[in-house]
Amino acid sequence: MHSSRHPDTTGQTHRIRRTKHWLARRHALLFSALRGAAYATGAGLVGLGFWWIQQHL
Repeated sequence: MHSSRHPDTTGQTHRIRRTKHWLARRHALLFSALRGAAYATGAGLVGLGFWWIQQHL
């Protein structure tokens, strides 16, 4: 006989793991998007800088 204080522990644990996994993926996707936006902004600023230099030479 096996007794447990919390009979729904496995269901809760599964839900918690799924939620943590979903949050981790969301976190990774968000940082990936932010990193891409930062690279694009940096490239745009560098391009704008070169354009400005060409206009003033």
